[in-house]
Amino acid sequence: MTKQISDFKALFLNDTPLIDTRAPIEFNKGSFPRAVNLPLMTDDERASVGTEYKQKGQESAISLGHKLVSGSAKDKRIAAWTKFALANPEGALFCFRGGMRSHITQQWLRENGVDYPLVVGGYKAMRSWLMSELSRIADSQNIVVLAGRTGVAKTVLLNEIPDHTSIASVDLEGLAHHRGSAFGRRPSPQPTQIGFEIALAIALLKHEGQDHDTLILEDESQLIGRCAIPEPLLLQMQQAPLWVLEAPLDERVDHSYHAYILSNLEEWKIHLQTQEEAFTAFAASLERSAYSIRKRLGGVRYAELNRLMAQALDQHRQGNPEAHKLWIRFLLTDYYDPMYDYQLSKRDNRVALSGDRSTLAQRLGIH
Repeated sequence: MTKQISDFKALFLNDTPLIDTRAPIEFNKGSFPRAVNLPLMTDDERASVGTEYKQKGQESAISLGHKLVSGSAKDKRIAAWTKFALANPEGALFCFRGGMRSHITQQWLRENGVDYPLVVGGYKAMRSWLMSELSRIADSQNIVVLAGRTGVAKTVLLNEIPDHTSIASVDLEGLAHHRGSAFGRRPSPQPTQIGFEIALAIALLKHEGQDHDTLILEDESQLIGRCAIPEPLLLQMQQAPLWVLEAPLDERVDHSYHAYILSNLEEWKIHLQTQEEAFTAFAASLERSAYSIRKRLGGVRYAELNRLMAQALDQHRQGNPEAHKLWIRFLLTDYYDPMYDYQLSKRDNRVALSGDRSTLAQRLGIH
């Protein structure tokens, strides 16, 4: 009798380590947070078997698969699965539908002395279940949206909420690996849309399991970088009460400077490891971000932003990064603030609370 797991909820709430036996091309489109790709077949092997299946049928395809994955290639894959299984005895394995690939992997592991469970229905069933749970949880939660002008440090405030309060947050920008504006791109890539949706569904599932009364989310448009908030949650966010965080312009400039300049450059240094390459990539990223909003800025404002940014980058190279605050202030007052104020005016009837950090922190149980 093969070991099988069908309790998806426990699987995700317990952060179960998983072997994803699908080919890398499938894994790279999106998988689960605790999944490691240890494929039964490489991309080329999978493509060859697929072609064989279409031309000559299942039996011939299975035969070809066994020929392709044999000898030292088979031994290496079994060794990798065995190493993972022994290091993660509470884990499981899966393929796309819980079919042949996961059963073959499980059988070869068993022949190697390791009895490891497979997930019934595989990736397809788990993803389908998570998307259904995302819709259900979005509909059932008491949601509040934290709004505020660019730079008021909404994400920082949400991440300071202690675990024991009745209100909890899910960090949408953290899950999307993006800071949530035209300048929010980070050095390492965002997850795929599928990966983002899966991570979000699991985060919501964990939130529900902790019995908080209220779920507070940061005010976002549909897109956080390239990651789209799934429609069931987005619809609830668009109807939810707004708590508006306020902060003086100087504080907002300072926060934006630390987040988008200092922290961003540090991430580039970690990503590229050499200081010169990191600064070049960092500067190019800022220039691309400015270019991406040129039409909304208009010719005059875009030219001024470019001028201030070029000066700041030149001074930054000479050891004065604070010069960036000039273009940040210009962008906040001439672009982001008017746009935010207009958008908020259309939602004024939804504002349930507004105030500075201490006012909102008190409501959020932050001391």
